[in-house]
Amino acid sequence: MILSKDKSKGGFKTQIGGQALIEGVMMRGPKVQAMAVRLPNGEIDLEQWDLKPAKWYRKTPFIRGPFNFVDSLVSGYKCLSKSADKSMQGVEEEPTSKFEKWLTDKLGDKLMAIVMVIASVLGVALALGLFIWVPALITKGLSMLVPLNDFVKNIIEGVIKMTVFICYIALTALLKDIRRTYEYHGAEHKTIACYEAGEELTVENVKKHRRFHPRCGTSFMFLVLFISIIVTSVFQVPWDILWLRVLLKLCILPVIVSVAYEIIKLAGRYDNILTKIVSAPGLWIQRLTTREPDESEIECAIAAFMPCIPEEKGSDRW
Repeated sequence: MILSKDKSKGGFKTQIGGQALIEGVMMRGPKVQAMAVRLPNGEIDLEQWDLKPAKWYRKTPFIRGPFNFVDSLVSGYKCLSKSADKSMQGVEEEPTSKFEKWLTDKLGDKLMAIVMVIASVLGVALALGLFIWVPALITKGLSMLVPLNDFVKNIIEGVIKMTVFICYIALTALLKDIRRTYEYHGAEHKTIACYEAGEELTVENVKKHRRFHPRCGTSFMFLVLFISIIVTSVFQVPWDILWLRVLLKLCILPVIVSVAYEIIKLAGRYDNILTKIVSAPGLWIQRLTTREPDESEIECAIAAFMPCIPEEKGSDRW
């Protein structure tokens, strides 16, 4: 099948992407990254910075995936932390406990950095437990009750992963603060869609576009989980020793991320029946991770997007 660029409505595909933050949006272009956060006083705080030229390993297909994924995680987490601080400016803080005062006195400015490291480690441990260890443990337990071959066990494990993933998203969407973040996620997607349609970036124009986009982190995570089922079946990762299976799966995770990254890039770059089929499950899951934004949230997304548009016309296009 011949891949073809999207020419609907005279539009195009841009490389600019983003991420929802606490009361704001981060956007990343070819040369500039920016974040816009709604402050408690109603103003938009805009911060932008130049990006360093990408090294060869961040541009080479099937090598760039893991490096760009880690870079996105680190950059996204820093922006998320910044947005949390900015969104609380001027808000009265609760009285600190004696333990908090002791930590501040002992660690000073290093306290926040240490907290971020601990939070990151706990987050990674939770992700590994939920999406690797727990599904493998449940599947291993089922195989002790009912005789199952390795292929069936891989499928069952994959279904459990998908179920955990979707349930986790659905449950977090019930939280008020997370639901508002999902609204900013929708604003991010709609702004990019408006730009790709070649329309002026105004609130009214952005409003009418869909909040689903094929080049999204939600779709990427689905692809990682789906491809992991295929890869573990092909590589015949053993079931005999559970901890060894988990270790081997961690070792082949960069391969899975690389393949998923290239697929998500193609899905965001081209528009045809093949990419639509690949994107469909991720777009469906985005119904959980995005919400229709209000005007103030769209304003934030537009504010973050504008600095990322390159001066050289078309240099952000595929």
